[in-house]
Amino acid sequence: MRPLALVLAVSAAAGAFASVQAQEVVTIGHSAPLTGPQAANGKDNENGARLAIDELNQQHLVVGGKTVTFKLMSEDDQADPKVGVQVAQNLVDKGVVAVLGPYNSGVAIPASRVYNTAGVPMLPVASNPALTKQGFKNIFRIGASDAQLGGTMGTFAAKTLHAKTAAVIDDRTAYGQGVAEEFINAAKANGIQIVEREFTNSSATDFLGILTTIKAKNPDVIFFGGYAAQGAPMAKQMKQRGLRAKLLGGDGICSADMGKVAGDAASIVYCAQGGVALDRTAQGRAFLKKYQDTYHTDTQVYAVSYYDGMKLLADAMIRAGTTTDRAKLVAQLAKTSYKGVAGTYSFDAYGDLKGAPTTVYVIRNGLPAPYSE
Repeated sequence: MRPLALVLAVSAAAGAFASVQAQEVVTIGHSAPLTGPQAANGKDNENGARLAIDELNQQHLVVGGKTVTFKLMSEDDQADPKVGVQVAQNLVDKGVVAVLGPYNSGVAIPASRVYNTAGVPMLPVASNPALTKQGFKNIFRIGASDAQLGGTMGTFAAKTLHAKTAAVIDDRTAYGQGVAEEFINAAKANGIQIVEREFTNSSATDFLGILTTIKAKNPDVIFFGGYAAQGAPMAKQMKQRGLRAKLLGGDGICSADMGKVAGDAASIVYCAQGGVALDRTAQGRAFLKKYQDTYHTDTQVYAVSYYDGMKLLADAMIRAGTTTDRAKLVAQLAKTSYKGVAGTYSFDAYGDLKGAPTTVYVIRNGLPAPYSE
């Protein structure tokens, strides 16, 4: 072989080798409360995302001719809207390709403006309908909305518990207000009378005054729009005050933490989560085992949604042929149909999950268990 031909052959081989070996690190953002009363949920979400990333990295995915390694940049938004906006700007400045979260509606709504301006796809479980009604094209909700969660519990109260009267309490967060209003709408539509409307805040732990007022109205059920950090002591105090009502709520109180803190009082709790009941499918049971084997703890609520959300993002990148072109990723996510562990993910024109399944749970032996009559 002539020297020049030899050089060209060696160069071509080296170029081919370099192409095969080309690596790309893709950073995905995560925003959640990792400290404070809701830290268990935030860490649960993070764990779900990390479990998916570990599996994806073992697969050595190739996108656009490059082997992709995913990295999660997880930040603590403290369930605080102001902090959440700062986190959003920081994640955008650090060049994340997409964001899983935020968890809280009160954080997600203002933070979404930052992500929208930057064109960053965001996949939240935050459930307030106002989030997806802003007209932004970069939001893809990977959980049920308040209309689905609160509406499910309003119908359940009437048709399954045969409730005629209800009292409603919410914690004045965007999530708590939203899910409570949707419960009221569905409850009234099913003939339930709302006999008392009360309010608290997301750091309260003493509900004896509110419950004394409610007890005088003797409702069949009490719906609480809020999180387990308040729902657990509320359930305990309902038992102390001798209320006969069941305590209903959305996904915010539908967690292992609720059962752990409320103890025996958790037996009065009925709640709704988005997605199918994991222990009723082979895929779901496999996920629960992987999670337990990896983290040595039970899931809370949305670990599986963040796991599915990360896998959904990777699938969209493969289909779009890019890990960095956010506009192409947004376009792909808008038309995607991805079958995950918790259900099939496809989105309507607003970015809401189409036909999001919801499951009603009771707290049994400290853990949420699917309700069965």
